[in-house]
Order: sequence, then structure tokens, then C-alpha cells
Amino acid sequence: MTRVSCHCGAVELRVTLSEPLSNARRCDCSFCARRGAAVLFVAIGDLEIVQGQDALTCYQWNTMQEEHFFCKHCGLYTHHRHADPTAGYAVNFGAIEGVNPREYGQLPWLDGRSYQPADYSGDTR
Repeated sequence: MTRVSCHCGAVELRVTLSEPLSNARRCDCSFCARRGAAVLFVAIGDLEIVQGQDALTCYQWNTMQEEHFFCKHCGLYTHHRHADPTAGYAVNFGAIEGVNPREYGQLPWLDGRSYQPADYSGDTR
């Protein structure tokens, strides 16, 4: 299990990463490019909010199908849930306990600008 937390410590997640730390990447969609956080993926069921559920706030945009979570106290992005309800989550690489993103050099980019979400109208979240 891996610990993910916000800057002020109000929010803490426990996750099982679906991939090694060396797979971190950035996304160039209009939101992620501005946010600047690199991410790693976590499968459905492998993310637990240990503390601070009430400190999380959610931001949605465009198709309103993805949920981006931030600490409402310090503003740090902790994780987001993908539009596809079976795809799981992405967590903020820099919010993983013990990780210094600088040690991983240049990270690859996902082509978020070209991403066209499928119709997940059956999603009941």
C-alpha cells in the first residue's frame, strides 16, 4: 500500500498502484496542462480515503464525467476518477509519500488534447 496526501495533511489516501513509479506521465489536456501534475494509475477498488473525505472538493468540466479531487484547505490535487467508470483513478505523482518527481527526469506526455471520451451515459455515479 502507498500513502498519498495533500500538502496540509487533511486528506490521506491509501492506494495500490497499478504500475511502477517510473510510469508516471503528464497530460496535455486543457486542464492537466494548467495543473501541471504528473499522474499514476490506480484500479477501481485500490484507492481508499483514509482521512479527510469532508476536506475534499470535486471539480468537473467539459463532459462532466471525470471527477477531479482537491483538498479544500490547501488546494492540492490528490486524485481523479476517470470518465469510464471501470478505468479507476489517477493519483498525483508528487503527492505520493516519499516521491520527489525531480528524481524521475523528463516524464512522457499523454495526448489529452486529442482524447474524445466515449459515451458513458450508463455511469450511475
